Amino acid sequence: MKKIISIIVFGVLICFLGGCKNSATSSVEEYLNNYKNLDEKVLIDMNTIIEKENISEDNKNLYIDIYKKQYSDLKYKIENEEYNGDEAVIKVRINVYDLYKVQKEASNYLATHADEFNDENGNYDLNKFIEYKLNNMKNTADRVDYTIDFYVVKSSNGWTVSSLSNSDLEKIHGIYNYES
Repeated sequence: MKKIISIIVFGVLICFLGGCKNSATSSVEEYLNNYKNLDEKVLIDMNTIIEKENISEDNKNLYIDIYKKQYSDLKYKIENEEYNGDEAVIKVRINVYDLYKVQKEASNYLATHADEFNDENGNYDLNKFIEYKLNNMKNTADRVDYTIDFYVVKSSNGWTVSSLSNSDLEKIHGIYNYES
């Protein structure tokens, strides 16, 4: 599932690179608001990637619901702006659901309760575990704060957010491993 998220975030990232704004801060706000407002491009990319995943239709729908909730409930605050000519770094504190913690707890639970995820023949059923994990992700209220430095570049068309690192994208999606 982490692979799915990585693909989604790269697809979504491409959607945001085209939009330019009058200030570096407004370009970052637009970037984050596209997630919060469940922009059509965000949803299309998310649905396209999840549809390719080898999980049940019910789990795909649950997965979509989780990320719609994650995106729409994303909170952010601009903490600092540093300009250096045609470049800027906009420091943003974001607050998202802690899906990393939920996934880790689900894996720990699996290690001690594997028999709960067996089918009627006693064989491990991956879809049962995925459903368990996704339900826990959907129902979590635990949130986590992260800081992201957005690098923004000015061109003749205005300010554009540069590509984010994988770890920054994982922070937006709530799956960043903050323990390592």
